[in-house]
Amino acid sequence: MSEGKRRVFSREFKLSAVQRMMAGESAAALSGDLQVPVGHVYKWCRHYRRGGVDALRPACRPRRGAGALDREGPQDLVGARKRISELERKVGQQQLDLDFFRQALRQVGEARQPSEGPGVRTSTRRSPR
Repeated sequence: MSEGKRRVFSREFKLSAVQRMMAGESAAALSGDLQVPVGHVYKWCRHYRRGGVDALRPACRPRRGAGALDREGPQDLVGARKRISELERKVGQQQLDLDFFRQALRQVGEARQPSEGPGVRTSTRRSPR
C-alpha cells in the first residue's frame, strides 16, 4: 500500500460522481475513470440520498453545529426533558415505597416472638406417646 497523502475530494467532485452514477453509469466504471475506490462512490451516493448536497462535505471537516444538542430539534429536547422528569418522579416514588416496606419489615421483626431460648414454647405440639 502506498504511503502518501490522503486525497481530499471537493463537494463538486463528489456531486459530479453522484450525478453520473444516478444517470446510469456503473460504479465500477466510474471508480476506474475517477481513480477512487468503489466504496467511496457508494458512500457518496448514500450520503447524497440522505442529506442532499450538504451531506457531501469534504473529509475531516466537521459539520456546522455538530454538537449533540444542535442536531436534536427543540421538540426532541422538550420530550427528553419531560421523560427525564417523569423517570425522576418514578424513582422518587420507588424510594418512598422501599422506605415504607423497610420500616414495616423492621416493625414485624421486632413484634415477632423469639422461636429459640429457655421458656419458649415450641411451634409444634408434642406427639401423644
